[in-house]
Amino acid sequence: MTFCTETLPDPLPANPLVVAAQWLAQATLDAVEPNPNAMVLATVDTRGHPSARVVLCKEIAAQPGFILFYTNYQSHKGRDLLGNPKAAIVFHWDYPHRQVRAEGQVEPLSDAENDTYFRTRPWQSRLGAWASEQSRPVESRHALVSAIAATARRFGIPYQGPGTPEPDDVAVDVPRPPNWGGFRLYADAVELWVEGEFRIHDRARWTRTLPEQQGAASRTPWSVTRLQP
Repeated sequence: MTFCTETLPDPLPANPLVVAAQWLAQATLDAVEPNPNAMVLATVDTRGHPSARVVLCKEIAAQPGFILFYTNYQSHKGRDLLGNPKAAIVFHWDYPHRQVRAEGQVEPLSDAENDTYFRTRPWQSRLGAWASEQSRPVESRHALVSAIAATARRFGIPYQGPGTPEPDDVAVDVPRPPNWGGFRLYADAVELWVEGEFRIHDRARWTRTLPEQQGAASRTPWSVTRLQP
């Protein structure tokens, strides 16, 4: 098997999220993988039970130091994060042989921020956010499609759900459900990894201390060390 000859920068950068954001942008530009912004999100509930799933990252903001994603606040992950605001994420881009891991504190976005992003979503996705009680049991696929059709009627949209013809033009504004929004994961630990030949990978881990309130300017600088593969 042929590996890339890339290694991590030397000297290691002061802020690992600058590199992570560059890697995400490059994976998006290369378009080799169908969802380059897919990341595993791991949470722990108030009983200490872990859970993991794949979500879509909407932004890596390197300077404030957060990773942004959206969900239903009443979903399994949403309830976990509201009850225990700690999380870990993993990006793995197989084609360029790169991986990013991050851990840290999580906080929900404001209503205004959530409203602004929700308006950018396709109307079909906005309907789905209203119709789906994410992570809750559903009687059948038909029941879910019926719920979407009922939601469409509620907002005056002539649509019967997935698998049916869509109207050519939908001018109706579908507002954001109050239980839908985003989270910021403020990273206090980040690991960058580049795959190496014969499993001699290149790894480094950055850590820092976060304040109790994310608006404070007292975040400590990152400390970094290389790790053995």
